[in-house]
Formats: sequence, C-alpha cells, structure tokens
Amino acid sequence: MKVAVVGATGMVGEVMLKVLAERNFPVTELIPVASEKSVGKEIEFKGINYKVVGLQTAVDMKADIALFSAGGETSLAWAPKFAEAGTTVIDNSSAWRMDPTKKLIVPEINASELTKDDKIIANPNCSTIQMVMVLAPLHKKYNIKRVIVSTYQSITGTGVKAVQQLENEYVGVKGEMAYKYQIHRNAIPQCDSFEDNGYTKEEMKLVRETQKIIGDKSIAVTATAIRIPVVGGHSEAVNVEFSNDFDVNEIRNILHHTDGVTVQDNIDTYTYPMPLYAQGKDDVFVGRIRRDESQANSLNMWIVSDNLRKGAATNTIQIAEYLVANNLV
Repeated sequence: MKVAVVGATGMVGEVMLKVLAERNFPVTELIPVASEKSVGKEIEFKGINYKVVGLQTAVDMKADIALFSAGGETSLAWAPKFAEAGTTVIDNSSAWRMDPTKKLIVPEINASELTKDDKIIANPNCSTIQMVMVLAPLHKKYNIKRVIVSTYQSITGTGVKAVQQLENEYVGVKGEMAYKYQIHRNAIPQCDSFEDNGYTKEEMKLVRETQKIIGDKSIAVTATAIRIPVVGGHSEAVNVEFSNDFDVNEIRNILHHTDGVTVQDNIDTYTYPMPLYAQGKDDVFVGRIRRDESQANSLNMWIVSDNLRKGAATNTIQIAEYLVANNLV
C-alpha cells in the first residue's frame, strides 16, 4: 500500500504519520508531500527516513491513497490530479465537503456509502465530527428536531502559528499573530471568517455538515464557535431537542454502547470530559448529560475530543482502513 501524506510537515500531517504508525496501517511505501520550501527534507516513519517531495512528483508516483491536509486551495487544485492518476484522495480540508458529488464520511456513521468510484472523499470538520458521533445514534432512536451548539475550540485547530502566538503571550514576547486579538487569558467569539449571514464559516460547517453526514436536512442546527487558549481538544455545549421523549439513563446506555464514544458522566465523583484528558486519545468523550428542564424532549450534553486526532488525522485514517478492508482501493 503506497500512501502519500500531503501536508506531511504540518500539525495535522505530523499526527497523521503518528496515527498511521500506531494503528499499523499497511504502508509499504510512504510518500511525504509538502510545499516547495520543505522538499528534500527527511521525515522518519517507523524507523525509515523518507524524503519530502513536491505535489507533481507525488502525483507521478501514483500512490494508492493520498491523505490530504494542506488547505482548501491545494486540495481544489491537486486532489483531482491525484484522482486522475488513480489515487484515492481522503481530504481533510473544507474544499469538497459540501460538493454534492463527494461523500462526507465519519466511518462509524456512514462509511457504508463508499464505493470504488469515490476517488475524492471528504473528511468532515473537527467540531462537526465529535458532535455527530454523539448525535447520530440518538437521532436513530429519538429523531432530532433541533441542535444548539456552542464550541470552545483549541488553538491547535488554527495550526502551529496559533500555538506559537499563545506561547509567546505566556512569556510576554511580541511575535507573529495568528488571531486578530490576544488569545492568552481571552476567548475570541470568531472561528474562521464571517459569512454574509453574520455566522462564521466554522459555525455554518456545523449546520451543513451535520445534516449531510446524518442524512437529514430537516435537523435544525444553530452554532456559536469560540476560540479559547487550550491545546488539548475542542469542547462543545450541545442542547438537543427530540421529536420523542427519552429516559436520561437510556441515553447514557445508548452512548455507552456506541463505538468511538466514551461516557464520562458522574457528578458524584466530578467525572466529566475535559480537553486536558482527551488530548492524544481517539475517542469522543461525552458527559454532563441532563434533561433540559426548560423545554420538552430536550437534553444538554458536554462533548470533548482531540481535534487533531478524531477531529482530523484519526478519522481520515479510519476512512482509509475501511477502504482497504472492503477492497475499495
């Protein structure tokens, strides 16, 4: 299995390499791909050094699978070229997610939609993935009418530049700014740029991608996305209104038996999800599960996940594992 990692020197690319090794994905030849300034550098993977190559060289090498994490513009320009060369692309940017001809996949929910004809597959947004992992099994049982979500998102979602900004601000050093404002000791109510409706792109991803992944456009979603000075993962306060009533213990039981979800919900022992403990793990953690006493058939939850793992690299590689296991590549 010849595997290209496009954006191999970036924050998500580095985690992809780590997850590929951890999960023993059947890589027989690794093709690390990055921008021209990184070409020629060496990357170590499972004890072997590989030289970073440029995009055209990688296309010519005809990988079986290309894992993309190099930004939307790169994906729009180059994913079709890889696909034309016979490579199956799994793209981690926003470039293809809402393209009606492309599948948007969270393996635990909708991997069965994939076929051999899918040469460009979209990996959802990090904040969407962790939310739908919890919502999808509950939708099957109770039918979701409306979701209200507020996110508290890690700076790692912005990349290395944001991590450097926070580290500089900790020690009082002036440096390059990833954000318009200081992030240390602050909360910025803006993730990504604003759309014409006053919502950010990140907020609208939560709306549109949730409906596409679950396969139900009738689910009403409204979101507020906030950047906070945290490294370990994204947190979400999620309020869900169902068509049908529920028992809170049954909710916990359904989620307890959902692959990829860990319930941490015991207020007697102060047990609840936190990014501090989610970091470096692949599961989505859910807790503070309680009835919304102000609205019929409504529930509050707190959902946390490492945005670089399940929110990006791990989900991408799980898609690749599904393709391999089902002879779709």
